[in-house]
Amino acid sequence: MVGVEELEAAAARIAGHVVRTPTLASPGLSALLGVPVTVKLELLQRSGSFKARGAVAKLLTLSEEQRAAGVVAVSGGNHGVAVAEMAAALGVRATVVMPRTAPARSVEIARAAGADVRLTATMAEAFALMERLAAEGRTLLHPFADPVVIAGQGTVGLELAADAGPLTDVLVSIGGGGLIAGVAAALRARRPGVRVWGVETTGADAMTQALARGGPVPVDVDSRISTLGAPTVSPMTYTMVRDLVDDVLVVPEAEAFAGVRELAEHAKVWAEPAAGCLLPAARRVLAKTGAGTRLGLVICGGNATVADVVAYGA
Repeated sequence: MVGVEELEAAAARIAGHVVRTPTLASPGLSALLGVPVTVKLELLQRSGSFKARGAVAKLLTLSEEQRAAGVVAVSGGNHGVAVAEMAAALGVRATVVMPRTAPARSVEIARAAGADVRLTATMAEAFALMERLAAEGRTLLHPFADPVVIAGQGTVGLELAADAGPLTDVLVSIGGGGLIAGVAAALRARRPGVRVWGVETTGADAMTQALARGGPVPVDVDSRISTLGAPTVSPMTYTMVRDLVDDVLVVPEAEAFAGVRELAEHAKVWAEPAAGCLLPAARRVLAKTGAGTRLGLVICGGNATVADVVAYGA
């Protein structure tokens, strides 16, 4: 388990390398959902998502030997962009492995930052190639199976706890589980009465399947939402979600895409489906919690092009 001490250490380490993103009341979403809504705008982070936090937290802990070997990462998009950009800023060579389903823009940005981008047919193959490259000597920078990375992502939760007004429920998207594990650890320490809800989409529900089966299992990812498409969760993220998160909800892909449009129209933010899925999940949470609910939504990333958003409605 990653605790608040590790989160605080990560926050001190990455200060000056990342943005303390805004935590704001959203009048538009409050009107839409009928309860007070606060948003943590992590889409305004360096690299366009929260992933910069975990990437730089890990990079700053590497020895000279590990830095000289270069790092290797696997990604559905955002982790790869974050590793490429943060590694370049610190003078570390990066290899990023992505499936061909990753957003073309993410591949382009990672390459522009100087990373050696390798493309595979599937996400499972991308993870396998990452492991081979790590075995050959590159330093592994895993997107979620690393306590240092989880602690870096958890600094989102420390900021939310410090900056938000009263909250009863916080919703966080789940890919491999690093973000929600860290945010839940922060909230349990700083706001122990707040309920934490995870959100996945149909076809990208590795955490839901792990919880149902008592531990991480491989899943067949079948979703256009590549940034949530981890082929499994890690033992650590599974354990932390099992112990710290109230429930994990799975919403249809089409509702996540509709959520992107609602965020644009009502919150005035340009987000990914990985954040759009929070709105249909919020409606389900409200059906359970009722009057008096005060929602917090972690808007995890904004790396979606105009063409992407148009295609979501197709």
